[in-house]
Amino acid sequence: MADEHSTHTETGHGGGGHGAFPPFQPDAFASQIVWLALTFGALYFLMSRVALPRVAAILAERKDSIGQQLDAAAAMQAKARDASDAHDKSIAEAKSKAQALAQSARDQLAAQSDASRKSLESELGAKLATAEAQIAETTARAMANVDAIASDAAGAIVERLTGKATTPDVIASAIAAAKQA
Repeated sequence: MADEHSTHTETGHGGGGHGAFPPFQPDAFASQIVWLALTFGALYFLMSRVALPRVAAILAERKDSIGQQLDAAAAMQAKARDASDAHDKSIAEAKSKAQALAQSARDQLAAQSDASRKSLESELGAKLATAEAQIAETTARAMANVDAIASDAAGAIVERLTGKATTPDVIASAIAAAKQA
């Protein structure tokens, strides 16, 4: 049991050369440096010959792809700007044509309205002249009959008031005197 205890104490408490952390053991330091150099050299060789050229090629390809996409986007933006300018120009032309057509239609309607108004005015003028002529004729006829009506009325009034009939000559001379006064 004593051997067990001594073995146990040597390995359990790290009292001897066996208990130190292997990389920190001074007798294994030189071999570890060699293996470190060989491993680093192999990794450096693999990285410089295999991995880094692939990464560089991928980065160059991405750079070219991004450049092409940016160029394509700039070209599309220029096309969109040109299309927008052309669209604005066509809208402006359409507006001016619409305004010209509207003005033409207004002018045409105004001319038709003036022609209709003048035609209507001439028709109404002719009807007014005809009506005035009819009124003048009717007035002349009525005035011609006024003397006869006045004579008859005056004879009837005198006869009713006096009870005697008068002669038409006396009535005509009295009417003529009343007209002159």
